[in-house]
Amino acid sequence: MTAIPETPPPPGRLEQTSTRIAFFIAGFGIAAWAPLVPYAKARAGLDDATLGLLLLSLGIGSILAMPIAGVLATRFGCRRVFTTGTLLICLSLPLLATVSSIPLLIATLFVFGAGLGTVDSTVNLQAVIVERASGRNMMSGFHGLFSVGGIVGAAGVSALLAIGLTPLWAMLVVIVLILAALFKAAPNLLPYGSESSGPAFAIPHGVVLFIGVLCFIVFLAEGAMLDWSAVFLTSDKHINEVYAGLGYAAFALTMTIGRLLGDTLVSRLGPRRIIVLGGLLAATGLALATVAPDWQVSLLGYALVGAGCSNIVPVLYTAVGKQTVMPESIAVPAITTLGYAGILVGPAAIGFIAHASSLNIAFGMIAVLLVGVAISGRILRV
Repeated sequence: MTAIPETPPPPGRLEQTSTRIAFFIAGFGIAAWAPLVPYAKARAGLDDATLGLLLLSLGIGSILAMPIAGVLATRFGCRRVFTTGTLLICLSLPLLATVSSIPLLIATLFVFGAGLGTVDSTVNLQAVIVERASGRNMMSGFHGLFSVGGIVGAAGVSALLAIGLTPLWAMLVVIVLILAALFKAAPNLLPYGSESSGPAFAIPHGVVLFIGVLCFIVFLAEGAMLDWSAVFLTSDKHINEVYAGLGYAAFALTMTIGRLLGDTLVSRLGPRRIIVLGGLLAATGLALATVAPDWQVSLLGYALVGAGCSNIVPVLYTAVGKQTVMPESIAVPAITTLGYAGILVGPAAIGFIAHASSLNIAFGMIAVLLVGVAISGRILRV
């Protein structure tokens, strides 16, 4: 094994381009799963509660992989770890499109989640290194490419299904595109990681815990769009399954636009107004999507959720940098863990709530929580 150099050359434009492609792969890979959820639910004969349990296995796999990926990237470099995570995603997708056995589906979702967690953890580590070397703010642009990947993944798979491809063949097309992007990015992904500046996880307290809970709620709303929007459109709005991915696509589109305009919006409106207006807009959109009789209006509601949520989390990360309760090197991983718990584990809770009552009630509860986020913007120092 080639030793990792102690003083590697600083990353430049090629590494920046590869980081953008890597973020696209991360968004594309996770979004390709969204249109498959109704198919997997019907193929395995699942009710909402059982589907929620299966989604929990995806979240567990991802959250367990994140800190491990950080350690491995420090030991073996971002390139190897990111490539491994991407290959896990590619191996999982055909099974997610075909298996009907519940135990096998649980195992596959766990591996898929591990791949997603590995990719996401590693690409953010690479982004921090590349951004620092550039001497300018690049993180919003990187995450914008994640959102672009989400749009292409959800809308693209929906289009493939709409023209008559089976879920398996649609996933094979997805895999070819992912591997092509990986082939382009891999040569300039970093062959090293960075030294750990603190523990992989710390229990947050004080204002850091408060910010972490807000991140959890916003990511919970995002997870609901990813894992439940397609199911809701098919079961409640009676939309054809091949178009079910349009819900997440509408959300991801406005999320992307919001992120690309985020720096300008924050400078003009101020961070507190971003949280207040964003939380209220997202809550209104989710309520509209839930109670509207027509699926077209529901798509508008999902779009409002994306626009509202787009810049709340970046503002919250800025607030973490200003607090003095916990060191930043510990506080940031702590709220990141809480946030990803929302997007990956939270949707499983939605399944249990939906089973006990309905998806309408579950989405309504999230809308109420988003109103709470908006209220917090009045009291949080940002």
